[in-house]
Amino acid sequence: MRSSPLPRMSRRGRVTVGVLLGVFLLLTLLGWGVQAWTDWLWFEEVDYTKVFSGVLVTRIMLFVVVGLAMALLVGGNMWLAYRLRPVLRPNSPEQVTLERYRSVLAPRIGTWLAAVGVVVGLFAGLSAQTRWGQWMLFRNAQDFGVKDPEFKIDIGFYVFQFPFLRYLLGIGFTAVVLAVVGALAMHYIFGGVRLQGVGDRMTSAARAHLTSLVAVFVLLKAIAYVLDRRAMLLEFNEGVNLYGAGYADINALLPAKEILAYISIVVAVAIIVFSNAVMRNLVWPGISLALLGISAVAIGGIYPWAVQTFEVKPSVKDKEAAYIERSITATRDAFGIAGTMMAPYSAANLKPPATLATDTSVVPNIRLLDPQLVSETYTQLQQVRGFYDFGPKLDIDRYQINGETQDYVVGMREINYLELTAQQSNWINRHTVFTHGYGLVGAPANQVVCGGQPYFVSGFLGEKAEEACSSASEALPATQPRIYYGEQMDGSDYAIVGQSGSGNPVEFDRPTGKDGGEQYYTYTGSGGVEIGSFGRRLLYAIKEQEPNFVLSGAVNDSSKLLYVRNPRERVEKVAPFLTLDGDPYPAVVGGRIQWIVDGYTTAATYPYAEQVNLQQETADELTGLGTFELAREDVNYIRNSVKATVDAYDGTVKLYEFDETDPVLKAWNKAFGGDLVTPKAEIPADLAAHFRYPADLFKVQRNLLSRFHVTDSSEFFSGQDFWEVPNVPDAPDSNEKQPPYYLFTQLPGQKEPRFQLTSAVTPAGRQNLAALISGSYLNGQPRLEVLELPDQTAVSGPVQVHQKMTNNANIRQELNLLTSNQAQVQYGNLLSLPFGDGMLYVEPVYVKSNQTNAYPLLQRVLISYGDGGQYVVLANSLEDGIKQLVEQGKKAGAETPANPPPPSNENPGATPSPTPPSDTPPSLTPALAAAAAKVQTAIGEVKAAQASGDFERYGRALKALDEAMTEFQTAQKGGGGAAPNPAPAGSPPASGGTPSPPAQSPGG
Repeated sequence: MRSSPLPRMSRRGRVTVGVLLGVFLLLTLLGWGVQAWTDWLWFEEVDYTKVFSGVLVTRIMLFVVVGLAMALLVGGNMWLAYRLRPVLRPNSPEQVTLERYRSVLAPRIGTWLAAVGVVVGLFAGLSAQTRWGQWMLFRNAQDFGVKDPEFKIDIGFYVFQFPFLRYLLGIGFTAVVLAVVGALAMHYIFGGVRLQGVGDRMTSAARAHLTSLVAVFVLLKAIAYVLDRRAMLLEFNEGVNLYGAGYADINALLPAKEILAYISIVVAVAIIVFSNAVMRNLVWPGISLALLGISAVAIGGIYPWAVQTFEVKPSVKDKEAAYIERSITATRDAFGIAGTMMAPYSAANLKPPATLATDTSVVPNIRLLDPQLVSETYTQLQQVRGFYDFGPKLDIDRYQINGETQDYVVGMREINYLELTAQQSNWINRHTVFTHGYGLVGAPANQVVCGGQPYFVSGFLGEKAEEACSSASEALPATQPRIYYGEQMDGSDYAIVGQSGSGNPVEFDRPTGKDGGEQYYTYTGSGGVEIGSFGRRLLYAIKEQEPNFVLSGAVNDSSKLLYVRNPRERVEKVAPFLTLDGDPYPAVVGGRIQWIVDGYTTAATYPYAEQVNLQQETADELTGLGTFELAREDVNYIRNSVKATVDAYDGTVKLYEFDETDPVLKAWNKAFGGDLVTPKAEIPADLAAHFRYPADLFKVQRNLLSRFHVTDSSEFFSGQDFWEVPNVPDAPDSNEKQPPYYLFTQLPGQKEPRFQLTSAVTPAGRQNLAALISGSYLNGQPRLEVLELPDQTAVSGPVQVHQKMTNNANIRQELNLLTSNQAQVQYGNLLSLPFGDGMLYVEPVYVKSNQTNAYPLLQRVLISYGDGGQYVVLANSLEDGIKQLVEQGKKAGAETPANPPPPSNENPGATPSPTPPSDTPPSLTPALAAAAAKVQTAIGEVKAAQASGDFERYGRALKALDEAMTEFQTAQKGGGGAAPNPAPAGSPPASGGTPSPPAQSPGG
């Protein structure tokens, strides 16, 4: 019985569906159109329309080309299957069932096929337009001038061409699979393929069509095997925990891929020949496909596994040596650490040298202000109004004033829209009154006044500072101190500025300080999008979903709209191909406040290079606290190729070329017309003077140097000389890494002080100091330097030094006193400074009251020299602490025996044993003998505590030893004969110090 066709939709239903579809398309197109139009206006404002148009045209082109190609391939094969349908079909229940579908499809077959093609093309096009970056790099590929170690192909092929070729191959596979599925469905519906009835199950036309598609799929597989040979240089080698092809890959899998490519070509030919010219059935083509599968498993799987298991594993170190060297070389080149300057530093001097007191290159530049801790202090002392904010972390920069260069801690007094009151947060106030912040507030990083406060030298709201704790005039003058673009502003914090005619200013500028007066201002900068016309107002009313753009009288003919006001987001929009550093910083350049943002070009297809995740590698204690968290991007190539600036007043964005040799930046610059970035030679000198080594790049390079400073393959394989970044010294159990710190200082081997980023590293799994890594600029070029300590030394690392200093008995008592009066102690950056062939450690100590609105004040400075425990002071100031430290060294030198016994080679960090008594002991009074016995007992407890690594027990033991020494001295003064020497040899006198703590804890 013939089935009736599917019921047709009523006319009212069709109209309803059409109206709903039309409304949906209208709203979608309207939203897209408004977004595109406003984006164009924004790019026109910043003068980077070439970026907008370049990206937009490329995305549309990829959408159309790939979508159309996919639609034609899939729809065309389905149409071909329809055209190849048999005229006569054998009568069977199966065909009777299919007849109802044929009756629906056949009358409108073109419409149905067009609909399928549109859907397939739409999804393919949407996927393709996201690959605009790969296509641009593919078209504008550059040579690296370096060839891969296996195929001798320029690295540019892997970075620029390989990713897009893999994508095209994936598109080809998808198109063929969809074509096979669609064609098979059409052949089945229209009788070309049958499951029931007499005769062949497939017509000759259907067999030729489908087998041709399968043959194309197999040919694509052959191409995939060829590309897989290149991809092997990017894959992870588990045998040595490195990236790149290893011994088994090169000697077994690589030839296997080549063999499989040839087999695939033979199989593709066999499928066509045996299916249509010789036997005209699917038996032999099926056998050919099965043989290809078996070959892939045997040649591409079992054989490489056997080589890895029976040849490589028994002697991994020897077999993989050459490939380990390849990975080391490639990683050092790809991440810019190949030119790292390695220098030995013995750190053998454990006694403070007298030159500490007279030094002019290191000690005067020691930074005491911690940018994270003093942010609260800046906010409380320089806030003036509750809606001003300096953010959770300030920035470090250097300035030359009166011929002297030094570090300054700087912060921007910005508007924090979250701190506006309910009345201040209405639309008029939020967007037309409170539009900007005011002033870059700076203070020397090495100076405190007024009981521990920063000495402010800039950012004053009046002509002169009236506070006694600040300078009398601006030391960092900015001719335009207003901040319309800042880090505290997010996407919703737009501002409407500009007044028409002779209207009074409405923008709150700053308090005048005279009888609570306030000054108002009207924006006169070139930034912002003009929204004076009704059309522009309506446009942005739709974009922001805010009718006040049209209805409010605050928007006038002269109004401008300032949006995308965060400097990092602004640069990201202008240069979407850059990965941006998480810590933008402000600088006064030519009287203007400029935000400086470091931009990185990256790649993920550099052969043999280590692959890292930027988010993981850059995370530390400061991530999220004034430092943006980077995206989870996997890269194996990175360059700080761009220095971008954003004017804090008018929002002008400029991209300056910084790495003139980077092929990736050259490709992007070419893709956008060749003049997107300003050449390095045109960077203003006063701007270049504020460039600093970017923190996130330094973290990545530092982490890689912890392994890849080892260049010998055997030593790398053993891993015994690897380093690691220590945890935060004052919170080691937090598992947060110690952030690197900026210093203007001079390290050993440097001719003069430099502004550099520095970090200490420790041996893997231990806590003693292994090396100091620094990054700086020398003659405008980045420079990485490593001061490596000898393996046999046991100089304390940051965590150990902090524990030793704070567990000193006398210091612990004083720290306890600081926290006894409703206050808490906060520790600043622990600075590790090489000096005098030893290590100087400086850690600021802040005290913050528990009272409301209290802020941290610098009250003490912890200073130690050597291993961090024997020579340590807690001083009121750095100068006083240095003097005390030098005096400790002098006293210890004066009391050291002329010929002291040599230290034991077995444990160079242990406390020397007490001087053995002579054969004829001196006569002692009972009181003196009892006191000496207590001293000996206390010394034994100190040594036991040293061995245990229990710092709490060690502190108690030191306190007991100090009490015993005092009792012994009292008894000695009372008379009673000669006294033995109860103190360890080489320790400081009882009145001034304690025995040296252990060189490292049991875990370090």
